[in-house]
Amino acid sequence: MSAPPSSPAIRMLHLEDSEVDHQLVKHALRREGMLFSIVRVDTLDEFEEQVESQPFDVILADYRLPGFTAIDAWNTLRQSKQLPPFVLLSGAIGEAAAVDAIRLGFSDYLLKDNINKLGHVIRRAIEVTETRRAKEAADMELAASERRLGELAEHLQTSIEQERAAIAREVHDDIGGALAAVNLDLAWLARHHRDATSAAHITSAMEMLQHALGASQRIMMDLRPPILDQGLVAAVQWLGQSFQKRTGIPVVFHANHEKIQISKAIQLVAYRTAQEALTNISKHAACSAVQMELSDHEQVLTLEISDNGAGLSKPALDKPKAFGLRGLSERAKTVGGWLDISSRSGSGTSIILSIPLSPDTTDTTSGSAS
Repeated sequence: MSAPPSSPAIRMLHLEDSEVDHQLVKHALRREGMLFSIVRVDTLDEFEEQVESQPFDVILADYRLPGFTAIDAWNTLRQSKQLPPFVLLSGAIGEAAAVDAIRLGFSDYLLKDNINKLGHVIRRAIEVTETRRAKEAADMELAASERRLGELAEHLQTSIEQERAAIAREVHDDIGGALAAVNLDLAWLARHHRDATSAAHITSAMEMLQHALGASQRIMMDLRPPILDQGLVAAVQWLGQSFQKRTGIPVVFHANHEKIQISKAIQLVAYRTAQEALTNISKHAACSAVQMELSDHEQVLTLEISDNGAGLSKPALDKPKAFGLRGLSERAKTVGGWLDISSRSGSGTSIILSIPLSPDTTDTTSGSAS
């Protein structure tokens, strides 16, 4: 098979101490119509000088040369970022040695008796190397893209929490203050208007006001949970109690310590994970019981929320719009953690958050909460 006229010449370095064998290589390649340029060297110093001075598309090497072998030449190239394909072309190599060379990273080997196949071997070695390089470049780009997405997710989560805190302050300071003032005015009206009609309207207004005050407190709690100031154990336990009160589904909570002292960032990730998991349970699980476990055993913070409900099928876990679960996973990564979801249709679901802790971020005291 002849190379197209527009194809660039293949640059070859031939490590060979026999000029006769070198000429045979050139003859075999010309017979196949291959466009090439080739340089022959027969010492290790010359080999190193050539590979440092110019790029080659492929290296051909006899296995055994005076004072060294092709393995020695290979070892001088192993640290190269763009290692060209390295093909053994030898008449003095056993199959075991050839296999060992391939395991080291040689592209291929060919006996000189089969030199008529050399063009095919060279083209295949170059093609395989180019494919490998393309895959490595794609893998590197994918890793960089995932890293950028992770940084973006972390930035978005931080921005969201900052915005939530700002809105919570506004609700507390502006709306809360206004509702408190209205409450005082209604109380004054209740004291000074004794007729039945006015009293009924005032009572109705005060009931609506209490509802608004309760709603604003719940909004503030969701936006920026002050319960976290009492520690993660108390916060997660409060979430479970609130869930049980709201849904009527029994929640069993257990922690291996009464206090788990960790950074605010990790506290918030764990709290939001528990909050989202309970929200999903109330919407989709159709369960009759929930268990929540929190521990810092062996310097790993572990939060597990499980239910005995309908469970999730694999298609449901993998569906493109499962943003809640994906968001939890991305949130975990922002603090070096990960999220595991175990579920089978009809057998309930278990969500496990794991975050490694450094010794200086954890300070526990003995005790338990349940």
